[in-house]
Amino acid sequence: MTASTLQKPALPIVRTVVELRRAVGAWQSAGERVALVPTMGALHRGHLALVERGRALCPRVVTSLFVNPIQFGPNEDFSRYPRDEGRDAALLASVGCDLLYAPGVAEMYPERFATTVTAGPIAERQCGPFRPGHFAGVATVVSKLLLQSRADVALFGEKDFQQLQVIRRVASDLDIPVAIEGVPTVRESDGLALSSRNVYLTPEQRAVAPALYRILTEMARRIEAGEAVPAVTAAGLEALRTAGFTAIDYLDVADAESLRPLERLDRPGRILAAAWLGKTRLIDNIAVVPRR
Repeated sequence: MTASTLQKPALPIVRTVVELRRAVGAWQSAGERVALVPTMGALHRGHLALVERGRALCPRVVTSLFVNPIQFGPNEDFSRYPRDEGRDAALLASVGCDLLYAPGVAEMYPERFATTVTAGPIAERQCGPFRPGHFAGVATVVSKLLLQSRADVALFGEKDFQQLQVIRRVASDLDIPVAIEGVPTVRESDGLALSSRNVYLTPEQRAVAPALYRILTEMARRIEAGEAVPAVTAAGLEALRTAGFTAIDYLDVADAESLRPLERLDRPGRILAAAWLGKTRLIDNIAVVPRR
């Protein structure tokens, strides 16, 4: 048998907290730091970038796969959210993940489960009013994953920037002993942020979708050049409508940490947007930095 015919071992999969802690505990007892990459599956290059960053930071990387029912609203896509554990496991193995944690709903939310984690005002802005209960679902499941795994580092993509900041707030407020690491958004060559939901776009919608990033980029350029935030925001809204977005939930220039409105660029900011193409909701964001 030649080296080229050798198969990589299948990625180990555990489904209970006991098994997860046994594996992570053994690594940490041997002096190895452990990174956690929480996901809902339907993996793409953006998720794999998180694993690769975790590998750069720690000798061991665990990825969780759990489609979390409590973060979906009644009219959202929980039932049709794409699921293919075998494909996801193969992708994770290809980038050096050490373990897949894939619990069932009963493991995560056993009978009589009643606790919810909320993150306060930071979860009430931007996506908050449009997705009631979403961030409480995210904060609850991520708190559980961090405590279940006892990982040293947890990695999240900057594409879901509000989610990243909510998780940072929760980990800080609850004294969860983990470093939260944000990883830059991975994009297609035309600028569209990678997302599991991009598969829902029709070819015509896919052609429009990159305009979201282009418009945010132009807004950042203008604000950094000294133009007034309200005027640039108004122009951005009009540009989104002209590009063909069918509805716009929000287009905000916000403080990068608190996500409160930023009236002028006197500290690091973030431009955040959520806009619809048909039945598909796209989110994106870009940093905006004060001039020195």
